[in-house]
Amino acid sequence: MTTQKSFIEALRRDVPMILDGGLATQLEAQGCDLGNALWSASLLQSHPEAIVTATRAYLDVGAECVATASYQASRDGFATRGLSAIEADELMRLSVELAKRARDEYLQDNPGLGFVPLVAASLGPYGAMLHDGSEYSGDYGVTAETLQSFHASRLALFDSSGADVLALETIPSKLEAEVLAGLLVECSTPAWISFSCRDGAHVVDGTPLEVVAAMFAGHPAVVAVGINCTPPQYVPELVARLRDTLPDKAIMAYPNSGETYHVENNSWSGTVTPGDCAKAALAWIEAGAAIVGGCCRMGPAHIRAMRDALR
Repeated sequence: MTTQKSFIEALRRDVPMILDGGLATQLEAQGCDLGNALWSASLLQSHPEAIVTATRAYLDVGAECVATASYQASRDGFATRGLSAIEADELMRLSVELAKRARDEYLQDNPGLGFVPLVAASLGPYGAMLHDGSEYSGDYGVTAETLQSFHASRLALFDSSGADVLALETIPSKLEAEVLAGLLVECSTPAWISFSCRDGAHVVDGTPLEVVAAMFAGHPAVVAVGINCTPPQYVPELVARLRDTLPDKAIMAYPNSGETYHVENNSWSGTVTPGDCAKAALAWIEAGAAIVGGCCRMGPAHIRAMRDALR
């Protein structure tokens, strides 16, 4: 229904693009148990219909781009469940098909929209596969060659999956950014890369944001660069830094709710309201963001409030 040029064409509209929120947040709200190393990706095998329902929930509140349930999906991760590389690849491709199915059902129920929602193939950092909290530090203790091997097979698979855009998310370190900058040159699907930051100036490994962002200046495949899984109070400054560093790219902001995740017991503390997020999204746009949405703990109510404020 869409083509790989659709994401680039959507960026030319004169209104901000609205992303979905946290897929896992909605899946948990539906009663799904995600207390395992594969997180949302575990449902690709056990409960794929729940993924369609969760994706549809974001489309119904106005999300114009929805992510696949593949953030923590990888051959390595599925191997811990006894699946072969072939079986793992089939499940990763399924993540795209499920998102497309939710989109097709939404379009069937809402004829004459004038805009076809897009599907982003979600690819998390190496630390997401480890499920040990290292994605929030970037300190994996592995070589660039290990990172390259891990990411190369996933990128090749999703590049041929029919997704509208490749979403490299929550990237925490300079080393992983360098590896991805090289690998993405070979991809034909447009891509975005989004960093996790510890304050208003640095990604979580301590590298200045401008340093990692500059790796993607003039990049042939990466059309948008942004911030995700970062407390929202830092976003306006981070967006401004990206805008100044990368005037040729669309700037993205889809932070978490500002709550704190505790790896030791899979719990959260703190809260933020949908109204707060709507007001914040206006500030992100003013700072230079062209694409906004939410990450962890941002549910459909948050995205609806953002859409209402921005439209």
